[in-house]
Parts: sequence; structure tokens; C-alpha cells
Amino acid sequence: MAVGVVAEIKGRLPVADVVGETVQLKKAGTTLKGLCPFHGEKTPSFVVTPARDTWHCFGCGKHGDIFTFVMERDGVGFPEALAQLATRAGVELDERTKREDARNARLREVMEAAIAFYHAVLLNSRQGAPALEYLHGRGFTDEVIERQQLGWAPAGWDTLARTLASKRQVSPQELLDCGLASPRQRGGGVYDRFRERVIFPIRDQNGHAVGLGGRVLGKEGVGEDGRDRGPKYLNSPATPLFDKSRTLYLIDRAKSAIRKTGQAVIVEGYTDALMAHQAGFENVVASLGTALTPQQVALITRYAKRIALAYDVDAAGEKAGTFGATALEELIRQLARDDSGVELDDVRVVRLPEGKDPDEVVRDEPDRWREEVRTARPIVDHLIDVHARAHDLRTPGGQARFVDAVLPIIRNLANPVLRDAYLARVRQVSGVEERTLLEAMHRPSAREAAGRGGADGRDRFTAEAVTRAPDALPVTEILRGVSRTEQELLRLVLLVPEAHDRVLDGVGPDRLPSQVARELYRAVLLARAPDDRGVRPAWSLSGVLDAADPESRALGQALVSREGPNPRDLSDRALAYEVERLVLELDDAEWHERSAFNRDATAEAERDGDRAAVDRLLLERRLLNEQRRSLDRRRNETRLLGRAEVSAR
Repeated sequence: MAVGVVAEIKGRLPVADVVGETVQLKKAGTTLKGLCPFHGEKTPSFVVTPARDTWHCFGCGKHGDIFTFVMERDGVGFPEALAQLATRAGVELDERTKREDARNARLREVMEAAIAFYHAVLLNSRQGAPALEYLHGRGFTDEVIERQQLGWAPAGWDTLARTLASKRQVSPQELLDCGLASPRQRGGGVYDRFRERVIFPIRDQNGHAVGLGGRVLGKEGVGEDGRDRGPKYLNSPATPLFDKSRTLYLIDRAKSAIRKTGQAVIVEGYTDALMAHQAGFENVVASLGTALTPQQVALITRYAKRIALAYDVDAAGEKAGTFGATALEELIRQLARDDSGVELDDVRVVRLPEGKDPDEVVRDEPDRWREEVRTARPIVDHLIDVHARAHDLRTPGGQARFVDAVLPIIRNLANPVLRDAYLARVRQVSGVEERTLLEAMHRPSAREAAGRGGADGRDRFTAEAVTRAPDALPVTEILRGVSRTEQELLRLVLLVPEAHDRVLDGVGPDRLPSQVARELYRAVLLARAPDDRGVRPAWSLSGVLDAADPESRALGQALVSREGPNPRDLSDRALAYEVERLVLELDDAEWHERSAFNRDATAEAERDGDRAAVDRLLLERRLLNEQRRSLDRRRNETRLLGRAEVSAR
């Protein structure tokens, strides 16, 4: 199902057209009126407001959007209403998508079965003992080994294939589709892809098993027994579930911590990320290789804007870190000039002790790791130092090459204050006069003129590449179908479970005009933070979103990944203010709707000379005026609360 299909359907089907099939509507100012189809009435109290894509009955109180109307009219659930309106709008919810979903669900079952098999071999067999000893030697605890379901792929050409075929009725084709096996060159059949390797399960951001990483014991290449061990690390190939360029190891475990800290720390290897999590540094992910891709960056931007690169600092790692930093600097340059809605406002580089991998620092010097991440150097400072070490600044040629390398970075900084500051630093490091640097700043280097990226087919880091990546949610498109107040209210209850009692007891889902917003709100209501001493499961944001229908899930993901202040950062007083403000906005919108209806109905009754109706409507007007004064008093009290919060800071 396409993300944002609710908004697309609403855009194609005006509310007046959908309701007008059932209700005879007449123009009444900016609205349309008719007799409510949901309760018997002689005087029209059913109003359609095209500008808001909503309808409201002031007689029975029912209201909503086109989906709510079809659900009420036909007595069906949201999925049925969605399918019915999608057909009418020409928005395809095809069977192919459903078949793909079913196939992927089966492949995930196969992956989970393989992970369980490898894990059992590691823990319960003689073959797995050396691998378990290796993991303990690297400092990993039994708890982490269990939680991450690390495993051991035993020797034998088809041990996994035979086991899953007999125990789980897994076919050879399913093993091939999962990347767990490779086809035999002769005689047909398949053989296991992973043999004699420590297994690291790879999961997507929702915790679904999508691939495996395998590490040989000892070094890659030819072993003492003369057999070719293959590469040190072996990942699953591209499959319907797994795309290395769109995946980050431990993103499912790290995403909450990344949101909380506002920063993702990226390392290169499985063990680096795993050791960081074991030590309590849970905002760490691994890039499954040395070169970050736009799709991986798009995935990170769902949860945070700040990135710290912590690649190995040996010769190969330094080169990898430099490439990653340069690529991300190019990304920032593109985003600074692009109104894409995706931003990376802070990219830094973590400097680690010479010759040490991240997992060694985390294990042996956790306080140093914490401090190095906290004091990670801004990317431009890091790049200036890298290029300064790469060139002999005592010679004119070395100075020229250094300046040629760093000026494109500085020239593309959007902030003029930063440009001036870094230009002064280049002058200090290189010894080149400021006048010469300024002259060079205004002419492109040969490197720039030739263009970057070359013709090697690598993904370029551009705003377009990131925003068009499959993992970059089309936030604007998804949110288009719900009101601003609904967005803010839902974002608050999704991110701040402490506010559930305060919000959910006072605001029912039927007060939200958009049906997809109601569905998500009901999901939160059912899974609210427990107040029954743990009888119900603990609140889980990922659990709520995973259990929701696809449209509600997409809305929830868009809301929590949307730019803007995080309600988790609010103080108790500020949170109370925000809740009261949102409830007031709902009340105010309802008052304006009711008031407009009363005004139009009064004018119509006066034209018809219906004195009784005029008297009744005037009495209702007095009650509405009382409500207005009450709303204004509450608004003033809320403003006082807001001012008190500001003055308390």
C-alpha cells in the first residue's frame, strides 16, 4: 500500500461529493447543509465544510471526514472504507502488494528459523564452543549473546538447508530468496552460504530479521588447513528483505536512544556497535561497510539530525573515515541550499586512540569513549587536519594542494561567519596570506571544475538522493490529510506516555476530525501507559506502530520523525500548558463550527418567519456566548501558565 494514500484519496474525492451521494445538500454560506442520515430529523443540522474536508451533525454529534462517513453509513471498519474509497478515487491497493507482503512475511519466518538454528548451535553444540569462547574473549556477555541471538554457522555444505527443510518445511527456493543458500553449479540443489562463521543477525528499524553478517574465526584468506576461508566478513546478498545500502546494524535497538540524545554515532563493524550497546551507549549503529550511502543517512534522519563518525583509526579506517566525512560534508552543502525538509545540522568526527578500534575503547575505557563522542570535532576542523597531514606545508606545492583541497569545503559553507572563521584557520595552518586565499576562494579549483563523484557509479550525496531514498518518509505528503492540532496532539501522546492520563481521559478519539488520526489515537488509547501495576504490557511506541494499520503506522512514523521541538524535552509545567492549549484549540474549533451553524440557521428561520425556531436559536446563541466567555477565561489562564513557564527558565 502506498504511503500517504489517505491524503491522496482525500485530494481526489471532495467531501461534498462523497456525502452528497447520500445526503441532499444545499449551499449555506461557506458550508453545505442537509438532513442527517444517522438520526431522524426534520430541520437540517448536518453540515459539510469543504474547506476542512469534514462533516458534522449538530443534532446527534457525529462528525468526521469521508472515511468516517462511509464507516457510519455502511457499518464497516476503516480498512473496508479505505478500500471502497480507493477504488472510487482510482487509487490502486493492488493484490500484488498483498502478495508481496505475504511472501516477505514468510521469508522473515525463514530468517528467524535460521537465526534460531545458528544460535542453538553456538550455545548447545561442541562445534559452537570455539565461537562462544571467541565472543567471551572479545568481552561479550552471555546476556548480550542471548539478546542479539548471535550464532555459529557449522561446517558442512548443507547443514542449515537440511535442518530447515525437515523441521520447518523450508524449500530450497525460499533459502535462495532469503540469501541463506547459493545454487549448486552442478547437479541442482543448494548449499549453505554461511559456513564456519560467527553469525550476527541484521534487523531493520522495526526489528524484523532481514539478513545476516558472518565473521570467520581468525584471519580471512587461506587457513592453516589450506582451505580458503573467504573474506573476514560476509553479509547476506541483496534479497527482497535485505538491501545493505538501506540498512544499519542495530538500528532497531538504537533508534530510541538516537531520538533521546539527538545524535547517531556510526561505527564500521558489528562488534564495535555491539560492544557499545553492551556498555550502555545505545545510540550507536554500524554502517555494514566503510562507505555511507544516502539511503542510510535518510534512515538516520528519521530519528536525529546529528551524526558522529567513529570509524577505526588505522590506515584503512582513517581513509574510510575521511571518505565518510567528505561525503557527508557534501550532503550538508546540498541540504543547506535545498528546501527539502531534511537537515543534518551537525556532523562530527570522533577521534580515537592510535591503533585502537571503537570496541576496544568502549570495553577498556568507557569514560574516554563518552568524552571523545561528547567532544567530537566538527567535520570541517577534521577535514582541515586530514588535508594538512596529507601535504607538506613547508613547500609551495604542498601549500597549493592543501588550499585546493580545503577551500571547496569552506566556500560551500552557508554561514558567512563560519566561512570567515575557517578561512582564518586555513591561513593559520598553511601560512598562505589572507589576500591570496580570498582570491582563490573566488575561482573554482580544477578538482571542482572536473566535478565530484566520477563515473564509478557510486551514489552521490545530494539532497535529492536523500529525500528520494525509500527510507526517507514523505512526511509532508502523509501529514497533509490531518489538521495541525491533530498532528500536535498525536505527536505528544506518542512521544510522552507520561501525558496519557492527562490527555486521553479528557479527549476522546471522536473529537478528532480525520479518521486516520482517530485510528492512531485509538491505538494509543488501547496501549496507553499502564496504571494498573503492570497488569497490562508496558507502553511501547514501536509496538503501537507495528500493530497499527499501514496508514496509521505511516502517520505515526511521520509524526515522530517530523522536525520541530521534541515534547519529551518539556518540563511538567510546560507539558501541562501544551495539553491545555491543544484541548482549547479543539474546543475553539468546535465552538466556531457550532456558532457558524447557529448564525446561518437563525438567518434562515428569520427569512421563513419561523418565530419558534428563531427563539430557540437565540437561546442557543446565549449559551454559545457563555461558552465563548468560558473559553476566553481558560485561554487567559493558559497564557498565564505559559508566561510563568517562560519566566521560570
